[in-house]
Amino acid sequence: MNIRRANISDISGINNLLEQVLMVHHNGRPDLFKSGAKKYTDEELSEIIKDDKRPIFVAVENEVILGYAFCVHIQHLDNNILTDIKTLYIDDLCVDENMRGRHIGTKLYEYVLEYARKENCYNVTLNVWSCNESAIKFYEKCGLMPQKIGMEIIL
Repeated sequence: MNIRRANISDISGINNLLEQVLMVHHNGRPDLFKSGAKKYTDEELSEIIKDDKRPIFVAVENEVILGYAFCVHIQHLDNNILTDIKTLYIDDLCVDENMRGRHIGTKLYEYVLEYARKENCYNVTLNVWSCNESAIKFYEKCGLMPQKIGMEIIL
């Protein structure tokens, strides 16, 4: 298995995984997430792939996308209350549901950490939906701890 930056030819494989993520979210929160929708058009994915501030990393084996990590560089320069630290935010991390248990997610996460270190980031952050218990357990196993908690009341 190889982990590398995504390219345009990876869009089909990325779309397959985006559909899997959507279904996890739809099944957990059908009041918020549509079934059968697409998070990004192919054109939007093409633009993200080209954007150095929004790198996508893919785990590939025999030209098949096994997993991905969508990342976003964040820095609040000259903000009134926030320091100027560089953060790498993991917007989405997914491993094909048929490939889980092979430590692909861990390897992708470790690759992202190494990339963030090379980019002189202070931290790596992400959000996880509370209905996605397996993701929470995975991230806790990787050493992540809650930074903030989002709360809601449904009216």
